[in-house]
Amino acid sequence: MAVLPPDPVFTLRCAEMGPVNSLCFHRNERLLAGTTKGKIFLWDLSTNRSSLHFEIGGGHQQPITALHHTDDELLISQEKGGTITLWQMTNTGYKRQIVLPANYTGYCRSVLYNNSNCQDDPLLFYPCDENTIGVLHTSDPENSVQMLVPDETHLTGANKLGTLNCLKPFEHASQLFCLAGYESGHFLTWDLSSGMIIDIAQLDADPMAVDYDPHTNRGIAGGPGDKISTFSYQRKIMRFQRSSDIALKNPGLNCIRIRQDNKVFCTGGWDGRVRIFSWKSLRPLAVLTEHKSGAIMDIAYSSGPVAMWKAPIMAVAGMDSQISLWNLYN
Repeated sequence: MAVLPPDPVFTLRCAEMGPVNSLCFHRNERLLAGTTKGKIFLWDLSTNRSSLHFEIGGGHQQPITALHHTDDELLISQEKGGTITLWQMTNTGYKRQIVLPANYTGYCRSVLYNNSNCQDDPLLFYPCDENTIGVLHTSDPENSVQMLVPDETHLTGANKLGTLNCLKPFEHASQLFCLAGYESGHFLTWDLSSGMIIDIAQLDADPMAVDYDPHTNRGIAGGPGDKISTFSYQRKIMRFQRSSDIALKNPGLNCIRIRQDNKVFCTGGWDGRVRIFSWKSLRPLAVLTEHKSGAIMDIAYSSGPVAMWKAPIMAVAGMDSQISLWNLYN
């Protein structure tokens, strides 16, 4: 390894929290955690204490697959089973605003995307059927859902897409696209302006996570295997093309996250390890072993410095019922 692994700056624990499935920052000073017990915990990073927690599903304890928070007062949760709930922040907590039921039983996480053409209207990309993608305008959630439904009439047998597994919206040349990975290993690229599929490619089956950076035109995808696949696009025709593979010591990834500054990317493994790689060279830099038991479920980066540590922070959630906080800029 190029550097010795650092220590976390802090570890958040709470007896009531249990295993954590999902994380998101709000204005850098607050961290929200969604648990396998169907609860949301709000952590104040100025005190490192949980100032609020609440159940989202009326006691049926569905795991929370994903969490998002807009810069203002909107919290979005996704439950196992597909239900999307929009919450309005109030002086005393969060009030349920809109519930979007969905017929989805897989593990694909929704993605909140800030559209550069309309900063006041973040778009939520979410699985709303076995292989259908919903695109929700958060500024008008009751009247503005676009459905991306793949046409499988020409596919048979082993060529069927299967369940939608992972999503990555991105922009290129002022156009909005969405890359979607399916159970079969097929990756479909959608053009949002037309609602049409413009490319179909294939990687390994059962992709669990994907990320793509349009600035460097490089993406990464991983799943239950012992490697990470890299890819890019032929920009003029937006054709997906596979590049090289990165070997992993232990198989199985739940999440892949490119940091906003494009310096590093991190993976969360089934073995409880967070692996840090250089984004430029794709070489491994360090392995974080703070989470001793259970898989890593989610990784989130603050968008700017957190006051207590005067630096951006990476948060890591695991099945070991703790959240570790890291300053990787030092």
